[in-house]
Amino acid sequence: MARMAGELDLALATRREHGTPGGTIPRIIARGDGWTVADVLCTAGPNDRRFEEQHVRYTLAIVLSGSFQYRCSDGGGLMTPGSLMLGNQGTCFECGHEHGEGDRCLSIWYAPEHFEQIAADAGARGRNPGFKSVRLPPLRSLSPLVARAAAGAVDSTKVPWGELTLVLAVRAMQLASGASSRICNLPLNAEARVTRTIRGIERHLDAGLTLDALARRARLSPYHFLRTFERLTGSTPHQYVLRARLREAARRLTSEPGKVVDIALDCGFRDVSNFNRAFRAEFGASPRSFRLRGAADRDHAPS
Repeated sequence: MARMAGELDLALATRREHGTPGGTIPRIIARGDGWTVADVLCTAGPNDRRFEEQHVRYTLAIVLSGSFQYRCSDGGGLMTPGSLMLGNQGTCFECGHEHGEGDRCLSIWYAPEHFEQIAADAGARGRNPGFKSVRLPPLRSLSPLVARAAAGAVDSTKVPWGELTLVLAVRAMQLASGASSRICNLPLNAEARVTRTIRGIERHLDAGLTLDALARRARLSPYHFLRTFERLTGSTPHQYVLRARLREAARRLTSEPGKVVDIALDCGFRDVSNFNRAFRAEFGASPRSFRLRGAADRDHAPS
């Protein structure tokens, strides 16, 4: 998402200017009974030491920009914009930035009793009600929720956070129950190449991002690039680019007054009718209906 990447770049530039080590900068944007939402900027890079951390609460983090490697005892993988990082209370983990500086996430922290009550109400069984996977790739079924959360990172008054945090927890639990979080056995240079490509996509959504062009940027053949990209991100390059463009369009429709056609063109769509079809397929509503629904959510959000 272009605006998200721009704010991350500014934080990274400030860090370089002052010569300080990389770190996380959390900003609490919403809080309720049993949940907290934070906009978290991380300025760590390849030269920063990784530390083992522990999830003290159940955690769901939406990657808004940048990328990082997430590893814990239950698995891990490459975290990219639109993906969800999942963490259970008490689990130890590490985040690394071997192939690029910084990331920005919208993190939701659930108090244990609150999360466990949600899980019970949603029909979870057994003594371990937490997430069954540690990550989810960008998925169509999550796109509307991710887009609304991204808009809330720009203006927290635009989102009914109490509802959104609950729905996100339930959907993530449902989807994670069938997901695999094992790290693919790929060479590190392949992960680095795909990471650089993803960061380029994020900053140039309006460019001609064809398979051949992306493969050349990664210095891989189209076949090997397609195979490696899908294993690391959970989607094909075409699906990833389309979903990234649609998320940015949805965020702008929710938070900006621009014309639908101008937003579509700015986000890399060359044909408005194709944009409308793709948007409806992704979000279950036309761009104009999505914008109106976002305005209605904002009008009914608690002050």
